[in-house]
Amino acid sequence: MKKKILISTGGSGGHVIPATIFHDHLLKKKDVIISTDNRGYKYLNKGIHKILIIDTPKLNLLLLPINFFKILFLFIKSIFFLKKEKISQLISTGGYMSLPLILAGKFLNLKIYLIEPNFVLGRANKFFLSSCEKIFCYTDQIKNFPEKYKYKRVIIYPLVREEFYKIKNHKNDNEKFRLLIVGGSQGASIFDKNLNKSILNISKKFPIKVIQQTHLKNISLLKEFYSKNNIENEIFNYDKNFIEKIVETDICITRAGASTLAELSILNIPFIAVPLPNSKDNHQLENANFYLKKNCCWILEQNLFNEKIEQLIEEILKNKSHFTKKKENLSCLNYENTWKNVNQKILNNLDEN
Repeated sequence: MKKKILISTGGSGGHVIPATIFHDHLLKKKDVIISTDNRGYKYLNKGIHKILIIDTPKLNLLLLPINFFKILFLFIKSIFFLKKEKISQLISTGGYMSLPLILAGKFLNLKIYLIEPNFVLGRANKFFLSSCEKIFCYTDQIKNFPEKYKYKRVIIYPLVREEFYKIKNHKNDNEKFRLLIVGGSQGASIFDKNLNKSILNISKKFPIKVIQQTHLKNISLLKEFYSKNNIENEIFNYDKNFIEKIVETDICITRAGASTLAELSILNIPFIAVPLPNSKDNHQLENANFYLKKNCCWILEQNLFNEKIEQLIEEILKNKSHFTKKKENLSCLNYENTWKNVNQKILNNLDEN
């Protein structure tokens, strides 16, 4: 009989997408259920995933008494669910969403494993480090990691969907320079406001195609702007088939969510990262810094974005040696990064105890 495992996640795509990839790594060998809150539900495939909804409220001091009783209810609900389903291992991608389930798992003495999708240790994962068997991380240089728990780290390559590995060696032969603009699962309004004017100026000097993710309300406006100015474009909202959008691109302007950077990295697409300044524990900056130190990307601070982005893109287009070097460095970084290698490491560590 397959071991029964519950993966707890929720919130934004930054938590849920790594959970779904971990699910796919386990599915052939384990019986896997994913728990999420209502926000994270939209990222799941209802035809593939067994789903449990645990809608944990965000911790708010003003609503603490109400939240306490709701979390207590969810904690009791989680205990009954874990016992009924005979869950043997509990895995969490962090975030307050997992609080009732991890507390219930501790109460039932289940083996608990953590996944840290970012390059800085999240607060929930840090809180539960003492209770977990192991924590899967992307680097041994992860920020804010307590020295006494470093023996629990398991270093794996950043989690990306299996289909990305199948096309990782795809080569572009584009007549036009293809620029991908991605705000992540939450979008990025800074990319929607003035960037199109900079792209218009660049298009007068270099042939360019724009592939841009934006909010639904902006799709028509951007399409109209680019088409009116004879700039080839493809404008879309958040798309689960993201791989089809990025495989043909040359370079990407993006926020610095760990999943997006991992996907760009495995496809050897250099990127200009614009970290979200108010991301918790400044984790987006740490995510981008990991690749910057390996000379795989550029970083622009948000407060300098409008001032610097046009000049930076023009410099890249004028002197492609820096761009080429970053592609080479990404290739070296992912030389041994295969689905099989990641899969084996995950399974070996879960089956150790």
